[in-house]
Amino acid sequence: MATTPRTRSKVRTVISRGGILLLSGAFFFPFIWMFANSLKPSREIFSTGASLVGSSLAWENYAVVWTSVPFARILVNAFLVAAAGALLAVTVSTLSAYAFSRLRFKYRDHLFLLFLGTLVLPQEVLVIPLYIMINRVGLVDTYVALILPFAFGAFGAFMLRQFLLTLPAEYEEAARIDGAGQLRILWHVIVPLIRAPMAIVGAFIFIEYWNSFLWPLIVVNSPKMATLTVGLQMFTGERGTEWGPLMAATSLAVVPSLLIVIAMQKQLAKGINLGGFGGR
Repeated sequence: MATTPRTRSKVRTVISRGGILLLSGAFFFPFIWMFANSLKPSREIFSTGASLVGSSLAWENYAVVWTSVPFARILVNAFLVAAAGALLAVTVSTLSAYAFSRLRFKYRDHLFLLFLGTLVLPQEVLVIPLYIMINRVGLVDTYVALILPFAFGAFGAFMLRQFLLTLPAEYEEAARIDGAGQLRILWHVIVPLIRAPMAIVGAFIFIEYWNSFLWPLIVVNSPKMATLTVGLQMFTGERGTEWGPLMAATSLAVVPSLLIVIAMQKQLAKGINLGGFGGR
């Protein structure tokens, strides 16, 4: 019996939605497993096997998070570093993107390619010379050391430049006819047009700072300056790892990033498309 186009369409819809549900389940399972284990007594996290439920709901794990380590200070540090780093990086990226997309100067495209080439350098290659520089100027164990070194990357500049290349030049020409200079054009014409891409870049960079581990581990010496990923290490000591509180702290740690991704999922997807394939 031949199937109708409507039936085939329904079958494809069911299959596609089923695939999306399976992929979503695979993506969210680590978060579900982490939260479930945060509510288990520490001794049962590995002894109960694949079971998501322990003998009791150990809500005290969340209380231990706030009492065993300075977790409130750690969250404040992480937020300040991520917010300040994102703000500085978006500012620098906007200026760089405008220069490389709108200003005309010798070897502009060659310099941009050289600037873009820094994206292939892994952080492991940079941390040693960066630490030597930071140590010589006496900025080790400070907010400046945590924020400044990686606020001048090429990622944000590339994303915003690709978007700027899609904007017609008539906006700037009209402002220039009215007597506006470069900075006024940037602030009053360009920035209002790219607020959404700037927010997307800021979200990506905020998450990158929030999850950064290697550089804070190297440049932070005292618990009072610890950021989130470094603070999670405090649950591991000479007596082993406190798995229950560690899972509880990790569950709390992923909340800001998860909320940003959920709230901006459409904008983030659009931003990736614009940054990767836009421009001319």
